[in-house]
Amino acid sequence: MTQHCPQASGLSFCKACLQKWWREKLIQECPVCKRRSSKNEPPCHLGLKNLCEAFLLERDQRASTGSEGLCSLHAKKLKLFCLDHQELVCLVCRDSEKHTNHRFRPINEAALCHKEELQKSLEPLQEKLKLFNKVKGHCDQTAEHIKVQTQNTERQIKEEFKKLHQFLQEEEEARITTLREEEEQKSQMMKEKIEGLSS
Repeated sequence: MTQHCPQASGLSFCKACLQKWWREKLIQECPVCKRRSSKNEPPCHLGLKNLCEAFLLERDQRASTGSEGLCSLHAKKLKLFCLDHQELVCLVCRDSEKHTNHRFRPINEAALCHKEELQKSLEPLQEKLKLFNKVKGHCDQTAEHIKVQTQNTERQIKEEFKKLHQFLQEEEEARITTLREEEEQKSQMMKEKIEGLSS
């Protein structure tokens, strides 16, 4: 529903939009001229209201009678398909100068022909789609295999390096232990020699 802006500007706004504007601004003012309103509800613009109601009524009547397929020039039901211009026409259009010596078919017949043509052009596309889906499926499987293979290899590498680290650590500890034992033996021998010299 369209409402008339209560200010002197005379502008018209959608009621829901104007109320949203007022809620967001926390003041009741015209979005364009910024003049404040003393009323909670702007007065209804009767001319626009009547126009909207007439439009909605006409639209509903058209929908209920199934007259959506009307000629925009003559407001007559579209019954034929012009093969030369590839467009829907009414009986008045058929007899007009624009369509002189043109070939026509009933809409249902023309629709069936076009449906068959579309079906024929759709078949290669459907085949391509099947092939694409097959190739995509294969690529997806390959990608998944590569992912699993990479994860397995990574796990094996980590396990091997863990073993290698453990081996190196054990080897380091063994060599250091051997070195300290050797040092202790040599120190003991030197101590014994010194004691032998001093006695």
